[in-house]
Amino acid sequence: MARSETLSLLHRVRKIRPVSVPPEQRNLVLAIAKLLGRSPSAHGGEETTFRLVGPGGDSIPLPPTLFRLIERTAELLARGESVAIVPVDEELTTQQAANLLNVSRQYLVRLLDAGEIPCRRTGKHRRVRAADVLDYKARRDRARRAALDELTRLSQEYGGYAELQD
Repeated sequence: MARSETLSLLHRVRKIRPVSVPPEQRNLVLAIAKLLGRSPSAHGGEETTFRLVGPGGDSIPLPPTLFRLIERTAELLARGESVAIVPVDEELTTQQAANLLNVSRQYLVRLLDAGEIPCRRTGKHRRVRAADVLDYKARRDRARRAALDELTRLSQEYGGYAELQD
């Protein structure tokens, strides 16, 4: 394998490194998240043009897509969560995919073996596309929400939680 191919491969299999906010920057990130969250475009209103200003004072309009990414990232960091940006076509290890779903690696492997999430094998290892993991997560979340809605409906139908009723 040529050196340039090796470097390209190493770049593609880089580790996903979450970013978190050091305590001394927490208030600044919180202020940024609040500022971005007050924008009309943050709430589906008219598009507001934000500008990115460089160190030399040069500025450029910030596209709405990038604004939403920055807004969401600031919101998560302000809540104390760590954030990692992963391209949807990125191939993940089973451990990275399990971390994304917040499940054990063994549980994820069972999902892969059952065909719940597509994967491919590289020798004895499995690789999972981030997009496929996120699709599974969305399906799982919809199913959970539907089950909770049904449970709520049944509870109301049978008079549960009388202390909450008028």
